[in-house]
Amino acid sequence: MTGVTVAVVPARHGRTARVRAGFGAVLRQPGLVLAFVVLLVVIAWAFAPGFFAHQDPVNGVPAERLQGPSPHHLFGTDHIGRDIYSRVVHGSSLTLRSTLLAVVVGLVVGGGIGMLAGFVGRWVDDVLMRVIDVMLAIPGLLLSLAVVTALGFGTVHVAIAVGVSNIAGFARVMRAETLKVRALSYVESSHSLGSRWTYTLGAHVLPNAAGPVLALSALEFGTAILAISSLSFLGFGAQPPAPEWGALVSDGRSYLDTAWWMTTFPGLTVTAVVLSANRVARYLERI
Repeated sequence: MTGVTVAVVPARHGRTARVRAGFGAVLRQPGLVLAFVVLLVVIAWAFAPGFFAHQDPVNGVPAERLQGPSPHHLFGTDHIGRDIYSRVVHGSSLTLRSTLLAVVVGLVVGGGIGMLAGFVGRWVDDVLMRVIDVMLAIPGLLLSLAVVTALGFGTVHVAIAVGVSNIAGFARVMRAETLKVRALSYVESSHSLGSRWTYTLGAHVLPNAAGPVLALSALEFGTAILAISSLSFLGFGAQPPAPEWGALVSDGRSYLDTAWWMTTFPGLTVTAVVLSANRVARYLERI
């Protein structure tokens, strides 16, 4: 009789192996590594801007106006002598806070609408989805412009406006996931046993339907940065001298011929962050 030896691997060792495998998969993709580095740098800027940029982002030195990139001014200076690198670094906190608020508004409101429509069904589903269809028929930036015009200028109002434009996408995805989860046997069993519908939603539907919606929120993060920067470029965001990224690009429009760096470096920063956020979101969506 041949003996069989079964090796028992502790659960924590299994988790460690999975983490190492995932980390190795990231390192084998240079573009993904670069995307993570860009996002980590920008997050560090947002939390500790004074550590990375020592010059005043608001008050300039007139004698140093319109100086090109140099070791002293990495991104050059603007028309009143302010260091553009310092303004980009300090503006990251404004832009990222607005982006986070916009994604949260879209996720919470849109996710709630989609879950309610998919779970209740009948006329509730019909009414809510017709409202969502109307929202989807309006271009996102145009809807954001309408909302921010009604609310007024400011960083928070711009974030809410962008979040409102994202509600429809979150609602459609959450509704589709809720419809799939609602048809599963354990949800039907919970309902048959007389469980309250709020308990069924919180204990069974929401945890199992949230995955794709959270992946969508990661994708929407880059889109929200672009939308918020666009509205700030148009003058709806934080008012001068606040160094919001879109406003920095707008400030350099009149100096493209003589001071290209005023627009180029803030614009490249927005582009790098948006592309990096989308690259990381695509990776997170696959795992």
